[in-house]
Parts: sequence; structure tokens; C-alpha cells
Amino acid sequence: MSDVKLPVMPAYIKVAMVLISIFIIGHLAIHGKELLAPLIIAMLFAILVLPVAVFFEKRLRFSRSAATFVALFILIGGSFLLLFLLGSQLSKLGQDWPLFKDQLSHSFENARQWFSKKFHMNADAQMSYVQDATSKIISSSTVVLGTTVMSLSSLLIFLVFIMIYTFFLLFYRRRIVKFLVTVFRDEHEPLVYEILEKVQYIIRKYISGLLLEMGIVALACCIAFLALGIKYAVLLGLIVGIFNIIPYLGVFSALLLSCFITIATGASLAVVGAVAGIIIGVHIIDANFLLPVIVGSKVRINALATIIGVIIGEMMWGISGMFLSLPVIAILKIICDRVEGLQPWGLLLGDEVDSKKTLVPVPEKSEEGKI
Repeated sequence: MSDVKLPVMPAYIKVAMVLISIFIIGHLAIHGKELLAPLIIAMLFAILVLPVAVFFEKRLRFSRSAATFVALFILIGGSFLLLFLLGSQLSKLGQDWPLFKDQLSHSFENARQWFSKKFHMNADAQMSYVQDATSKIISSSTVVLGTTVMSLSSLLIFLVFIMIYTFFLLFYRRRIVKFLVTVFRDEHEPLVYEILEKVQYIIRKYISGLLLEMGIVALACCIAFLALGIKYAVLLGLIVGIFNIIPYLGVFSALLLSCFITIATGASLAVVGAVAGIIIGVHIIDANFLLPVIVGSKVRINALATIIGVIIGEMMWGISGMFLSLPVIAILKIICDRVEGLQPWGLLLGDEVDSKKTLVPVPEKSEEGKI
């Protein structure tokens, strides 16, 4: 009896199915933001502190719950330190809010006079526009403060859920791995373990390198801003370091925000130019020296896929989507590189250099960091 050959699916049907699948997944991701965003962040945190939990559980003979609590406590301590530094600087900015508004009005007036002299524009029209803009900013100050309080409360709830998810992902990690393995057929078990080992290895190295890079960039900017005597130097340095996590677009956001805050403090154009020059200079050094050495080529994602991923992440989940875009793309690329039929997608996401190779060699299994 001859084998029955299934009909080949036309290309336009394949394309339609792919587009429909992407649309459904995107729709579910947008509506499931409150669940998926903290869950993905918790997964990244769990991968990051997994070696700590394994060390206390295997080497020091802690129970799994105690080892998980210790790893989570270390994570909370580091996060609290960063939030404390950022919050203390933002509180100083909030205390100077009246002066901030007055200086902003003064800066608008100086800009109006400069435009009037330089381009011979109508002074009355400029004055009317400046007054309208200033009145809107001043009248909305209470709304801004109220929105900030609500945002801080939402952020606190968001962080609490992240820590809860992180604890349970660490505590039930073996059960989750067993579930993922049993979902697929027995012949796919080695491939599933390989993908899981690859994902946790690359994501851990990438996140730890990115945090180290963020700290170096923030420290360098803080020292440079303090040397120039710029107000809110620590806050500006933290802004540059945090936004540096966002690929390509983060430096422009940090540059605009830092220059705006510097202008509002009454600094001269020379000082604002110095702030911009420092940020650009630090970014050039970071992109050409720090990034290749610290982060290296842990995640080989081409620039086009990175920028599109950041934009799509912002459209779907806002700021959290921008920060999560690259790790999510990296995980998708690891899966695509190793699943038959998905290799073209991995090739599309990957860098041109070593496009036929895997991201990095799979490390030998050891007790530390082992799922």
C-alpha cells in the first residue's frame, strides 16, 4: 500500500495563518498586560537569582522555601536600594516644584525674546502663546501631582505582584520544567531541556551584564554632572543609567529629559550643552567599549528587529514593554533557532554575523543555576 501524501498548503494560506496568529497573540498580550507584564519580569528575576537559590539549597542545605526566601530577599534589597535613590531625588524635585514652574516660565520668556530678535516674529502672538502654555502647565500641576501619587501606588502594587510571582516561580521551578517537558512528545525532551538551559544561561548573563553596564553609566554621569555643579546631578545620572537599558531609543529619551530638567533649573545654554555633550560622550564610550566587553554578544539581535521590538513593546505595554522587548525577542530567537520550521524567523531576528551559528555555546550543566 503506497503512502498517502498530504496536499501542500499554498503560500498565501500559510501567510494568512501566520498573520492571524500574530494578531490573536498580540490582542491577547494587550488585554493580558496586568498579568503577563509582571509575570515576565518575575521570570527574568527568577532566572537572575536562580544560582543564589540553588547555592543555599544545595551547598548550605537550606530547604527550598528558605533558599527561595533568601534569594528573594537579596533581590528585594537591591531593588529597594535603587528605588530609594531614585525616590529621594524625585522628592527633592517635588519640593522645588514652585521654583521649577517659575523658572520654566522664565525660560519660555527668554526663548520668546530670542525668537523675536532672531527671526523678527510677532511679539504679541509669541506672548499670547507663552502665557497660554505657562497657564496650562501651572494649572495642571495639581493634576500631575495627583497622577504621580496614583502612579506610585500602582507601581507599588505592580512590584508586590512581581515579587510574589518570583517566589513561586523559584519554588515551583522543577514542577514547571516537568510540565513543559511532558507537554511535548518523548523524542523532543532533549530539545526542550536544551532550550531551557539556553534561555536561562543567556538571559542571566545578559541581565547581569546590563545591570553592571547601567551602574557604570549612571556613576560616570553622576560624577561628571557633580563636577560641573549641575543641580539634580544624581537624578540626571540615574535617569541616564536607567534609560540606557532601552536599546537605541533610551539615550534620546534620557538626553531630552535631562536637558529639559537642566533648562528648568535656570542653567545657561552652555551648561545645557555640557549636559548633552556628557550624555552623548558617555553613550559613545558605552556603545563602543563597555557594551561589547560587559554584555558582549550574548543576544545577537539585529538593529532593525530591536528597534521594531522596542516600538511594538511601547505600543502594547508602555514603558515596561520597552524594557522587556529585547529579552522577549532573545527568548523567541532561541526557540526559533532550535525548532524545525521556525529557523527562518530566527534568521530574520538574528544578526548577520554568525547567523548560521547558535547564540553562544550551551554551558555544561552544573549545580549552580541548574533548573
